[in-house]
Amino acid sequence: MTQSTVFNGIIPPMITPLKADFSLDINPTERLIEYLIEGGVHGIFILGTTGEFAGLSSAVKRELIQITCQQVKGRVPILVGVTDCSFTESIELAAIAHRSGAEAVVAAPPFYMNIEQEELINYYQKLADIVELPLFLYDMPSHVKINIEVETAVTLSKHPNIIGIKDSSGKIENFQALCEAFRQQPEFKIFVGPEEILAETLLIGGNGGVTGGANLFPELYVALYEAFQKKEYDAVKKFQETILFLSNKLYQHGTYQSSYLKGLKTAMSLEGLCEDNFALPLFPHAFSEKSILSSKLLQVKERVKQSFN
Repeated sequence: MTQSTVFNGIIPPMITPLKADFSLDINPTERLIEYLIEGGVHGIFILGTTGEFAGLSSAVKRELIQITCQQVKGRVPILVGVTDCSFTESIELAAIAHRSGAEAVVAAPPFYMNIEQEELINYYQKLADIVELPLFLYDMPSHVKINIEVETAVTLSKHPNIIGIKDSSGKIENFQALCEAFRQQPEFKIFVGPEEILAETLLIGGNGGVTGGANLFPELYVALYEAFQKKEYDAVKKFQETILFLSNKLYQHGTYQSSYLKGLKTAMSLEGLCEDNFALPLFPHAFSEKSILSSKLLQVKERVKQSFN
């Protein structure tokens, strides 16, 4: 694959399998990659929010990039998150991604410092000047305190190395505005993060979803995307309703702000895809919480099965 790689479809933000000592759990990582590819995904995004990038050591990040690229062997595009407070660290991660064989890098705004849109534009332009891979913007205002305004995205799209955006604002009106702004620039790709609005964003012009649940049931999300491509809208509706059922059962378990990630990774551990180890400050569900989640997972699995009938 080259810089002309076409990015479309379902690109899961892969969870990061960890050992109890916070080191990378290599065997489950390799198995998960195969599971995702066998599920028909159109790419893999590592070191995103779902991958707990902010809690990982530099060594784990580098190891994950190298192992993922070695395991995928060019079968699907690999997108690597390079978000960091340190510009230099982002550049170094991007260089490792390039050397390892990834197809693109993804960066949310640097967090902690209070910045404005003008500083954001300057930051991304300088990042795009240096990185050797195509760059996706990553709008994640709930986590970084600033959103990438539509006008900012339009300005940044003029840089030849900035090729798209992942919109995790969760606001359908923001996604609609992006689609309208780039109607005449189909080469600029617009992906949605929150899977609860996946079908709706496809209908208004989105290119696909970077959807966490595709870690667990990749075939479900791929089926929705493929049904949309075939204009089988009744099937799209059915699959989207199943995704909403999954979200309600697994992502809203407990009272944690981190319930999405806790629910997803714990459910994956129950399926034998990884251990339920998290990077601090997150910690695993208690046994009683895990037991309840196990029952909910059974309901979700049955609903997924029914949606294919």
